[in-house]
Amino acid sequence: MFVVDLTFDCYEETTLTKAEKAINTVVNALRFNGQIIGDEFPTVLKEGFFVTRVMCPEEDSLHPLNASPFVKFAIEQLQQAGLLAPKVKVIGQDIHANGADACKSPSSYILYTTYVHTCSPLYCGDDFLPVPLYTIPAIANGDYKALIKWQEDWQACDQIQINGATRCEFAALEEISSIDSDLFRRGMELSKRIRYLTEKPVYYYLYRVGGESLEAEKSRKCPSCNGDWLLDDPWFELFDFRCEQCQLVSNISWDFQ
Repeated sequence: MFVVDLTFDCYEETTLTKAEKAINTVVNALRFNGQIIGDEFPTVLKEGFFVTRVMCPEEDSLHPLNASPFVKFAIEQLQQAGLLAPKVKVIGQDIHANGADACKSPSSYILYTTYVHTCSPLYCGDDFLPVPLYTIPAIANGDYKALIKWQEDWQACDQIQINGATRCEFAALEEISSIDSDLFRRGMELSKRIRYLTEKPVYYYLYRVGGESLEAEKSRKCPSCNGDWLLDDPWFELFDFRCEQCQLVSNISWDFQ
């Protein structure tokens, strides 16, 4: 990912409240379009301009060709707050962050995230790198908000069950590991939508922890169709199970790895 500064110049007198609201609208539009990543965007007030620092999946993520209708509208509305369209300055590549998938036509996708990931929740099925969302057709209402909100909820549940410090742990674990959960239902609907738009397989990741033994884990069946889904070799050294019929992937319980 790349660190980028957005500079909003003031061309007339404005108020901090009006400028802040207009900048936040642009930032949220960019975020829900997958052009910027994360949920913290520090903004600094200088003499006559504002600077907002963001993270982008690619060096040219903020190119106008990647903008959604809502992004374009939000930028146009800046003038009502006395601001000009943002100037983009790429600071450099974040050495701690994941790169972005560069495949022009992935053979498949994987819907996958964890509480430590700040990248796209959609991964390439060829090299397992996060796919910039603006490279696929918009999911609904011109952007990817529904997918990003699903990712936020999945990560929140993952964080709760990893911490294991409250009674919410088991409910959170159920959400990310069960095919009967609301989170699973939403995620599968999103997977089906992406599958329809891209005409490519989209696998959904089911988290797995607990279990009785390694042998019992290896004999597990697909929880959706009860078919065999154990792979001879783990896919990307992470997914031990893959059901082609249900397009689900999972892992042998972390308790036995």
